[in-house]
Amino acid sequence: MDSIGFAKAMADETRQKIMQLLCCEWLCVNDIVERLGEVRQPTVSHHLSILREAELVHMRREGKQSFYSLNQDAVAVCCGMLMQDFAPEKLALDIGG
Repeated sequence: MDSIGFAKAMADETRQKIMQLLCCEWLCVNDIVERLGEVRQPTVSHHLSILREAELVHMRREGKQSFYSLNQDAVAVCCGMLMQDFAPEKLALDIGG
């Protein structure tokens, strides 16, 4: 993924909320809908599709249900790319100590 694709995936507040929910646990769509409260299932599924396409979430199937978790490695790589693109001096200082 490039930094533009990452930024586009992150540009939506609902997707950011979903990513926060998926940060440290596996949740099915219904769990996400319940925790978000104000967002309906088709909308959550749409956002998960975008996040999956951007490789920002992992998906696993259990029977007929799909469970999702945040791909923290991909998020870290993408954030590093943003640092490299927009704050290379800061990145060099952080790495160099």
